[in-house]
Amino acid sequence: MEKLQTVRMRIKTRYRDMSVNDKLIADYVLSNMQFVSTASINEIAEELKISTSTFFQFTKRLGYEGFKDFKISLLTEGTASTVNLNKTISNLNSPYGVTIKVFESSVKALEDTKSTLNEEILNNAIEILSSSDSICFFGLGGSGVVAFDAYQKFLRSPIPCNYSADYHIQLMYASFLTEKGCAVIISHTGLSKESIEFAKLVKERGAHIIAITSYPLSPLAKMADVVLISIAEEMTYRSESFASRLTQLAIIDSLFVNVMYKNEQAAKQSLKKINYAVSKTKLK
Repeated sequence: MEKLQTVRMRIKTRYRDMSVNDKLIADYVLSNMQFVSTASINEIAEELKISTSTFFQFTKRLGYEGFKDFKISLLTEGTASTVNLNKTISNLNSPYGVTIKVFESSVKALEDTKSTLNEEILNNAIEILSSSDSICFFGLGGSGVVAFDAYQKFLRSPIPCNYSADYHIQLMYASFLTEKGCAVIISHTGLSKESIEFAKLVKERGAHIIAITSYPLSPLAKMADVVLISIAEEMTYRSESFASRLTQLAIIDSLFVNVMYKNEQAAKQSLKKINYAVSKTKLK
């Protein structure tokens, strides 16, 4: 499954945490993908004025076995990935044109996120959630919106869950988790002090951590048992973190549906109770 992730996506998810030298190599690769896909490692190294071993190690840090594996991936994806689908929006665009570009950006974000999915990692996340005696969702700001959405979905599951928009109450929830509990921590950057504090408390309690973030090398990701990557690109008036919410919601939906199928009989009983309670709010 990992092989389906493109070179561009691997660079994007690691770029922020790369060294200055690796960023220079990454910038060159992204700007010259057609040349890099056909050139030898000696030719690429000569263009970059670096040693062949430096470029080889760069491909290893991207998760490839080496230069040959990197080239196969690059040739497989072709040069289409150099095209930026998130074209710049300006006030010259009509409202309809702006809307179309926003939709195209959303579709691209979902496609890119799908390319990062790994079956083994996904199965681990589902197993952890399904076997937990409680699930707590953590997130603040835009991530808090996703955490709340996850909470109201998983309330329909047979597994007890918690969420609060208040930071202090989230800390309290983290302190009450046990070894049989699970924390789902959502943070686009994986850098926020609050998300790191949640993770530290959860680790102290011995509970599992599932992180949903856009950066697999972030401090939060390094503390998690399972990391699920959400991908999105910035466009005018729509930051990367705003766009990533859509992909984070899709990940949450996927986890929820899988957990419900994992224990279908209990899930049906739980849904029955929820539907009965909610039905009282409908006009007849």
